[in-house]
Amino acid sequence: MYNYSAPAHLLNDRIILVTGAGDGIGKIAAKTYAEYGATVILLGESLDKLEIVYDEIEQASGPQPAIYPMNLESATPKDYEDMQVTLDKEFGRLDGILHNAALLGSLMPIAQYDMAHWGKVMQVNLNAPYMITRTSLPLLEKSDNASVVFTSDDVGIQGKAYWGAYGISKAAGDNLMQILADEMEVNTNMRFNSINPGKVATSMRSKAFPGENPETIAKPEDIMSSYLYLMGDDSKSVNGQIIKAQS
Repeated sequence: MYNYSAPAHLLNDRIILVTGAGDGIGKIAAKTYAEYGATVILLGESLDKLEIVYDEIEQASGPQPAIYPMNLESATPKDYEDMQVTLDKEFGRLDGILHNAALLGSLMPIAQYDMAHWGKVMQVNLNAPYMITRTSLPLLEKSDNASVVFTSDDVGIQGKAYWGAYGISKAAGDNLMQILADEMEVNTNMRFNSINPGKVATSMRSKAFPGENPETIAKPEDIMSSYLYLMGDDSKSVNGQIIKAQS
């Protein structure tokens, strides 16, 4: 796993938005950020799942989180603009964003891919992180040290048969991250990086590899050191990089 030991109060007073916070890596990342002192904004489609995460953070005596329900597949540009207005009113700034939400889609040859299905995957995996980041730039500019973390994948770094829209969306997401990192490198307080979580036991992973024994691979809790590292001050000089959560 990534070799980093976070100090206990690494994220004190930081405000971090986590997408896909109701399940899997997003849920554990949100709870971990709260454990290390952050006020976490939980974004996801299922209000019921977000409320469970909210309650678990409160029960662990973390800073009071916030819930922002949003369906990334159907969200419009106005929905993202309204979110920016709401977050500005409620929090005044953002210190971090974790783009974790993703849609796997169908694993099939490109020749068989349906355009409507293609569009759904791209909407969640690429257009949503773009719109959230773009509309949140004024909030990130108000932070002393803003960190935006995208989620990479092996099939985005090296194309692989049948991964279709998902693989391409991940490749494009890394490129978006690198463009932002290059554009914002000078005279801003913002940095942009990606995490490649590797093989992790999540519901999405089980859909892609139904025959895999989840006990043989990492759990979301096992890979949190890299997620903490990129959100804290110890990674201030890191920009435009794809970090592997597992060696």
